[in-house]
Amino acid sequence: MSRKHRIWYPGATYHITARGNRRAALFLEDEDYHMYLSILEDVRGFYPFILHSYCLMTNHIHLQIETIRHHIKDIMKELHSRYAVYLNKKLKVDGHVFQGRYGAELIETAEYFLEVSRYIHRNPLEAHMVNHLIEYPWSSYPSYVHYTNNPHIDSTKTYSFFFEPVHLRYQKFVEKLNKTSVKESH
Repeated sequence: MSRKHRIWYPGATYHITARGNRRAALFLEDEDYHMYLSILEDVRGFYPFILHSYCLMTNHIHLQIETIRHHIKDIMKELHSRYAVYLNKKLKVDGHVFQGRYGAELIETAEYFLEVSRYIHRNPLEAHMVNHLIEYPWSSYPSYVHYTNNPHIDSTKTYSFFFEPVHLRYQKFVEKLNKTSVKESH
């Protein structure tokens, strides 16, 4: 039985997830995180896309990607095959780095777009890796809260859902324990 084809159209936005094979670590040290982001930028040069948010966890990744002209399968195939080659070479092993096919949930509403952003950024806190989200270095969250440039992301669309000061309202939206509706965040 063949796999179901992924829905794609120019501008399609996805919550991408991928896990290390057998839940193994994808990132063993800081240079691995840097390499993943470097490969991501290189791939973006061939297959332009917009990255709205990301969180690289020890054994899995979350990306919020908006496509432009290229199918998500082309973007992810290039990104993950190149990272797998890097990691296998570094570890002097062969075989799968990622467990199965990456997940790609289509994001079609503003509410879901924001919920995915919140979910991605809350990952290190929910996994008890940090006490404060701002402490996790392998996420786009610190740049959102500090209102600083992160060359990997475009925060324009996310910020567009909030009134000024957008970075503080976004922080409140993400960090509030009880989920705030999108309308309350404005």
